[in-house]
Amino acid sequence: MNGFFSIGLSFILVLVLGLCVSMPAAHALSEGQRLLNEAWRIVDRAYVDDTFNQHNWWQVRQQALKQPLGDREAAYAAIQTMLASLDDPFTRLLRPDQYRSLQTSTSGELTGVGLQIALDAATGELEVIAPIEGSPAEQAGIQPRDRILEIDGIPTTQLTLDEAAQRMRGIVGSAVKLTIKHVENPPTELSLVRGRIILNPVVAELRSTMQGSPIGYIRLNQFNANATAELAHALARFEKQGADAYILDLRNNPGGLLQAGIEVARLWLDTGTIVYTVNRQGIEGSFAAMGSALTHDPLVVLVNQGTASASEILAGALQDNGRAQLVGETTFGKGLIQSLFELPDGAGLAVTVAKYETPLHHDIHRLGIRPDLRVPLESLTREQIGTDADSQYQAAVELLTNPAVLAGAA
Repeated sequence: MNGFFSIGLSFILVLVLGLCVSMPAAHALSEGQRLLNEAWRIVDRAYVDDTFNQHNWWQVRQQALKQPLGDREAAYAAIQTMLASLDDPFTRLLRPDQYRSLQTSTSGELTGVGLQIALDAATGELEVIAPIEGSPAEQAGIQPRDRILEIDGIPTTQLTLDEAAQRMRGIVGSAVKLTIKHVENPPTELSLVRGRIILNPVVAELRSTMQGSPIGYIRLNQFNANATAELAHALARFEKQGADAYILDLRNNPGGLLQAGIEVARLWLDTGTIVYTVNRQGIEGSFAAMGSALTHDPLVVLVNQGTASASEILAGALQDNGRAQLVGETTFGKGLIQSLFELPDGAGLAVTVAKYETPLHHDIHRLGIRPDLRVPLESLTREQIGTDADSQYQAAVELLTNPAVLAGAA
């Protein structure tokens, strides 16, 4: 299998298990049929649901291979139709350009509007997980849970997740029109100018409370390849400067690399399970702390509806192990794990291979994680985040300086 690696909204390297089945001789298939056959084989071995959404997966393959599939586009269309039978928006075909873009999104920079998106499996609507900090989308006021109804006049119900993402990417300075629906408000059309999105994962500042206690404030925006090292550097600096407590801000963090989420948890935990993974055989894997916590000072974690995937793994690990109190709103609720598989022509598949559970075996998919102290989030500008105008941040400071406030939590 070429180029197997893991990424996220929460991704994990997994052992792909499955039954061997007889295949027609390779020379009997066209190039497009061989491509489809490889995609079928990957899903057959790796997909989390061994009933394949109550479909006979072998029969799905046989039906698809009846088509001549003379060119690559015909093969792609057939693969998409085959995957659609799973009714899983996270298991999807990635054309070569989409596959390369998804690879770079966890470590480099992007050009586009700066939105992390998902498909609502129940409604088929395109949903905002979170805007990226400082992006055109954030500056336009787009918020977590907003629905994207159209992109340049094309209904998003006609697009796959990656087609929608591709249409929002583009040359810096070019414009794209989005029709957005926020909660009960009528749809609004926004014209956004694409920009260069710098994926800076960590913002850190040592602050003093009114009582004079130094608190390390760390905002983690994404779990990319640099997140663990940058957060560890901030913690080491704050420890030298005498920080007494910490606030870890995971609001609007849509996730990223699962391994980064696990490594960040280990910066805060000496012992305990971080996350369980459950595959289609019901086999549980787990990741645990390794006795390497950089600090044992009190910790509060800020969460909201845009806290998703690897962020929820981290928040759940810290909450279930009693390492931190969570303040804010119930998180997004994405508890499925995808892995990427490369196809022979440079395209790829994102396949749901497992689900994850918190250390206390809470399945948070579509449910989210409830905070210990619920504090609604009002509308804030980027400059107001983590300031006196930020009620969730102020509640976290109060909790660290006066723990008794948790007794009144809803």
